Amino acid sequence: MTAPTTDAQTARTTEAARTTQAALSAVRPQVPVDRLVTDLVPPRHFAAARFATYRANPAHPSQGVALTRLQEIAQQITAPRRGLFARRQPAPAVYLDGGFGVGKTHLLTSLAHAVGEALGPDKAAYGTFVEYTNLVGALGFLPTVEALAAKKLVCIDEFELDDAGDTTLMSRLMRELADRGVALAATSNTLPGALGEGRFAAQDFAREIKALSDRFETLRVDGEDYRHRDVVTDPEPLTVDEVAAAAARPGATLDAFDDLLEHLATVHPSRYGALLDGVSVVALTGVHPVTAQAVALRLVVLVDRLYDRDVPVLLAGAGDTRGLFTEEMLAGGYRKKYFRALSRLGALAEEGRRLVPSAN
Repeated sequence: MTAPTTDAQTARTTEAARTTQAALSAVRPQVPVDRLVTDLVPPRHFAAARFATYRANPAHPSQGVALTRLQEIAQQITAPRRGLFARRQPAPAVYLDGGFGVGKTHLLTSLAHAVGEALGPDKAAYGTFVEYTNLVGALGFLPTVEALAAKKLVCIDEFELDDAGDTTLMSRLMRELADRGVALAATSNTLPGALGEGRFAAQDFAREIKALSDRFETLRVDGEDYRHRDVVTDPEPLTVDEVAAAAARPGATLDAFDDLLEHLATVHPSRYGALLDGVSVVALTGVHPVTAQAVALRLVVLVDRLYDRDVPVLLAGAGDTRGLFTEEMLAGGYRKKYFRALSRLGALAEEGRRLVPSAN
């Protein structure tokens, strides 16, 4: 039987590997402000997503309905406007409501790709709710409106309703863009396994955006989380040595979990994407439950950027990802963020395990 790895051994192994390997905690990303706008494109994880590649599940008819309707909206946005009163017709606005991993982001990126391919890649903006609020923080409100008003379509993935100030800001931004004829598309999540909560997110969305609610068409997308469909057992935790060995490849980084968490506090979340420039694998040792909410929320943003860029992760320490956040967090006001992060991190960790020969 192999003796358990001690904290001291973990620290020594990680420190030895870091002497010859890159670490995220050593990166200080410098991001020009204009990059925040040019980076508003569909994430690499969904680079190949198109309407033609979306497989609607017959067991959930709402998926096929949403697919057909979004194809119609894409045609509406890209069709030439003719006639004297064409500009008076309001631009379409659609909201996709559903749980985690049911294909909403695939549909949303397909819409962005369809508009970009028909009108030019600079005519469709795609980002998460957090990326747009970061953009306003970096540029200011009116410059952000001007930058996005040049688009034909603005897609907002993971619209968040847990911060009143940010929600009001985004509602105002969407109203300005809609008034200028920009088409809007948004998604958000309902909680997994929340019986009877299926349409609550749509009701909350309509309430929070107030004056815009009558412009939005809601499309329900039912289904199960595809990221968890093939998981039948809880994997054995990876050892420090397995993680360090698998991370010995070009583009990989290796960090002690606490070092990375401490570093994230010194980097603005709008720069987390740049933190991952050129990174092919992120390896972490000493992974443990996070108990401070501010730390956990920064980790959620990093997980989103990792998922956007399809970067596998290697985790040593925790047996699985489900214990990463406390029960209080998973029951609190930010629970949707945490459940989304767990779903995405679990998928990335499965990709990472495939890089470890002894774990397969």
